[in-house]
Amino acid sequence: MLSPTNPEVLALDWVPPVAIAREREVQAVVRRLDAPTPCAPPPWIVGVAGASGSGTSTVARRAARETIDRLRAWRPTPPPRVLAVRTAFLRGAHGVATALLRRLDEGFDGRGFPTAEIVAGVLRRLRRENRPSVLVLDDVGVGGADLGPILRALGDPDRFLPEGESGLPPIWTIIAGTVEGLTTAVSDVEPRYPVRPFVALSPYPETALASIVRDRAERALGRAPPSGLVERAVARAVEDGLGARRAVDLLRRELLGVRGVGDSGVPHGPGVAVEPRVVRAIGAASRGLSAFLGDVRRYEAEIARRQGVRPLPTTTLWRRLVRLERAGYVRREIRTGGSGGTRSVVRVLTPIDEWVMAAAPAGTPRGFEGPVGPAGRADALPSVPERGLDGPLAD
Repeated sequence: MLSPTNPEVLALDWVPPVAIAREREVQAVVRRLDAPTPCAPPPWIVGVAGASGSGTSTVARRAARETIDRLRAWRPTPPPRVLAVRTAFLRGAHGVATALLRRLDEGFDGRGFPTAEIVAGVLRRLRRENRPSVLVLDDVGVGGADLGPILRALGDPDRFLPEGESGLPPIWTIIAGTVEGLTTAVSDVEPRYPVRPFVALSPYPETALASIVRDRAERALGRAPPSGLVERAVARAVEDGLGARRAVDLLRRELLGVRGVGDSGVPHGPGVAVEPRVVRAIGAASRGLSAFLGDVRRYEAEIARRQGVRPLPTTTLWRRLVRLERAGYVRREIRTGGSGGTRSVVRVLTPIDEWVMAAAPAGTPRGFEGPVGPAGRADALPSVPERGLDGPLAD
C-alpha cells in the first residue's frame, strides 16, 4: 500500500482529461452528437461499442464532457450537465430510470412506481430545470437492463408525457457497451430512431495499456510510480484478456492494498471484517450475480453447522452485508414480492474472487475461519437445495 496523495483518480468513474489512444473516437462521438445546434432531428443518440476494457466508458464520458464544454461556450446559462448511469447491475428499465431520477433527486425511491411514470418524472424534471443535458448509459451488455422504454421516451418526449406539453431542453444521449449489448438495446427503437453505425473500439494494444496505467499511477501518487508497478499490472491484464479495466483495477489494489475505491471515489480500508463463511454463502447463493437474503442465510447456517459453530443471527448477518456494501462489493435491494410483500436481495457488484477480507473476528474456532486475502472461491460448498430468484422464499 503506497498511500497515494490523489486516490480519487483511481475511482471507477473518474474521467481522465485526455483519453489516451482514444482521442479520435472521442471526437467522432462529439461530431455525431453535433451540439449545440444539431442539423439532424432528435433524438441525438450515439452508441460506443467495444469489448470490456477497450475504453467504452472513457470515450463515452470524455465525449460527454467535451459536449458540455461546447454547450457552455454557446450558452453558459442555464448550465448544462451530464447524467451518467452504469446499467450493468441495475434491474431492468425500472432500475435505469430510477438511477436517472436519483441523479436529479437524491431522495427518490422508485419502489411502487411503474417504469413509465419514473421516466416521465425524469423528463418533467429536465423540463422544469430547463438545462441542456447529456445522458450517458454505460456498461450495456447482453442480458442487461432493457433500454427500450427510455430510448423511446427520449425519441419523442413531448408525446411520451401524458400531459402533452412541449418545451423540453435539448437532450443528447450516449450509450456504451459491448456490440451485442448495444445491438439488443437499440433493436426496440430502430429503424424509427437510427443509432447505428456505432463508434467501434478495438482492444488496446499493450503499449497503450502501459501509458494508461502509468498516467493513472502518476496522477494518484503525485510522482513517478515504483519500478515494476506498471509492468506487473499490464502483464496481468494482458494475460487475463480484460484490457484497461482490469489493468486499472490491479493498479488500484496495488496502491491501496484493496479493491480500494468505489463509485463514490472514497477509498476503503485495508480489507473488510467479515467471516469467510458469509462470503462463501453469498457466492453459493448468488452464483456471482444476485440472491435473496433468505438463501444467503440458509447457506451460512449450513456452513456454520458443518464447522461446529452457531449460525449468525439475522441482524448480525445484515450488518456484515452493510460492511460489504460500503466496500463496494455488493448492493442491498428491496424487491416487491407476492401478495404485496417485499424481499431483500443481495446483488454482487464485483467478482467474489477479488474481494479482500480482513482477519477473522477474535474467538473464531481454529481451522474453520482463518485470515484470507482475496475471498475464497465458492467451491466444495454444502449441498443446500438451490432456489432461484423466482423460487419460494420466506425472508
